[in-house]
Amino acid sequence: MTTGGCLCGGVRYEVKGRLTPPLACHCSQCARTSGHFAAMAACSTADLVIEPDETLAWYQSSQDVSRGFCSRCGGNLFWRAAPGDEIYVTVGTLDRPTGLRLSAHIFVGSKSDYYDIKDGLPQKDDW
Repeated sequence: MTTGGCLCGGVRYEVKGRLTPPLACHCSQCARTSGHFAAMAACSTADLVIEPDETLAWYQSSQDVSRGFCSRCGGNLFWRAAPGDEIYVTVGTLDRPTGLRLSAHIFVGSKSDYYDIKDGLPQKDDW
């Protein structure tokens, strides 16, 4: 069982199943919602229990994608595509220790110019 939540505690969640190894997404939308790149791990939507969710809000960031965040503290929490049966959790919101290791970088073709990626992990220009 893995738990996490936002900064103010208005949103807490539990992942009852397995999380995939995290990906670092360097797309411009993740950068605008997180202030940098976003590291996310996927789980089955059925395995995610969100409670409390009193401040959880969803933003439709593109035709098929919505992003969950805390409407009080602004915490970037979730990413989901429709249709789909998985949801991505931002790994920075997980309670520690996570036991996870970053596995790859995606959308590096649109990353910003102020940093380099030098960790030796696989890099993909898109998904």
